[in-house]
Amino acid sequence: MNKKYLDNYNASEIEILEGLEPVRYRPGMYIGGTDNDALHHLATEIIDNSMDEVVAKHASAISVNLLDKNTINISDNGRGIPIDNHPKFKNKSALEVIMTTLHSGGKFTNKNYKTSGGLHGVGASVVNALSSFMKVEVIRDGYLYVQEFSKGLPTTKLIKKDKIKKSNGTSITFIPDQKIFGENNIFNPIKTFNML
Repeated sequence: MNKKYLDNYNASEIEILEGLEPVRYRPGMYIGGTDNDALHHLATEIIDNSMDEVVAKHASAISVNLLDKNTINISDNGRGIPIDNHPKFKNKSALEVIMTTLHSGGKFTNKNYKTSGGLHGVGASVVNALSSFMKVEVIRDGYLYVQEFSKGLPTTKLIKKDKIKKSNGTSITFIPDQKIFGENNIFNPIKTFNML
């Protein structure tokens, strides 16, 4: 090995990626690549969260809608992602923590889910990191809450909207980032709906 290279290898050569940067830098480590299967894996992660609500008997319906060739909406009538401030991050809602922090979620113990699919505290944040746009709508106790994100970062605050007829649920709309997946990788309706 080149001695000059070894001599120059020091602490300044060590990169530290923070937040969701590692996901954008190396998406293959989290979803297996950047091909069409990986793009569809994003939808699977969000569907898995809805499935967990159904399996835990907190939801009875899941809806998957392809809004255009690369925008997908996945919703359920489950409990809705918690929107109160997280005790560890006083100025962030649990929703924002879940969407922007790796290894955050309610699946690490048996307290909320006896069984669960997906990447366990990684899935939603990875989908957010690899999406150019994400909108999360949560209904809790009859009120609608909305927050938007791009590339893993919040672009709006959590906004409380009007009271609505539904009592609970979660709806996530996202567009996979073309900078990660390329322009020709798009959702295939048959492949998308075969995941259910």
